[in-house]
Amino acid sequence: MALLAEKVALITGAGRGIGAAAARLFSQYGAQVVLCDLDAAPVEQLAAELKAAGGQALAFAGDVTSAEFAPQAIAATLEHFGGLDILVNNAGYTWDGVLHTMDDAQWQAMLDVHLSAPFRLIRAAAPYLRDTAKAEIKAHGSAKARKIINVSSVSGVYGNAGQANYSAAKSGVVGLTKTLAKEWGRFNIQTNAVCYGFIETRLTAAKEQGETIQRGEQEIKLGVPENLMAGITMFHPMGRAGTPEEAAGPMVFLASNLANYVNGEILEVTGGMGI
Repeated sequence: MALLAEKVALITGAGRGIGAAAARLFSQYGAQVVLCDLDAAPVEQLAAELKAAGGQALAFAGDVTSAEFAPQAIAATLEHFGGLDILVNNAGYTWDGVLHTMDDAQWQAMLDVHLSAPFRLIRAAAPYLRDTAKAEIKAHGSAKARKIINVSSVSGVYGNAGQANYSAAKSGVVGLTKTLAKEWGRFNIQTNAVCYGFIETRLTAAKEQGETIQRGEQEIKLGVPENLMAGITMFHPMGRAGTPEEAAGPMVFLASNLANYVNGEILEVTGGMGI
């Protein structure tokens, strides 16, 4: 179970869903984890859970879309654990609507959380990641492998009606991932993305359940209408949505040394959707 031993991983959106499942798996495989989320309570509870199981964890609450979040999160990680090996850009939500009625705020919100936030976090980590790799290369001829894992979606690869904003942002994640893979591959930093399909989270739960997220003055409804969800399940090759644990599994692979020659890939984790 030491696949990620002695590695430090920062995971955004770690309070719920895929992020929380990834944090548990990373910890089980030996990683020291920094749990970032907009809400303090779930990451503090999860950090306590991981510590009680013998792991090492740090809870860091904050808004990934704020200008201060990225440098503060990176600084907290380096101060607490002394390094950073794995960066998982997972935080996000959906704010659906058809394009002709979508206002600028609804459009921009998705770009901010899904594309600009990962860019800022990667940029904030750049001085440590690049400089450390350069020093290792100078001293030893090579740098140890480090990983950046971005989260995209089938909406970003294939598009989805009612999600022009989300689809555009997640498509941008693909471009960001492939570009960074070319820029930082020489430092033995592998940058990949997981592209999710229908996964059981509060973003895919029945919209009728009334789950919301508060962003400023705006209360945004989350979820998928029940009739649409039933149709997705009916025509899905596996007949069901994936679990957060199933979604997190490929992240463990990409974060490990098993994926040291996997760079710039967009791994579709969909249970066969779109084949």
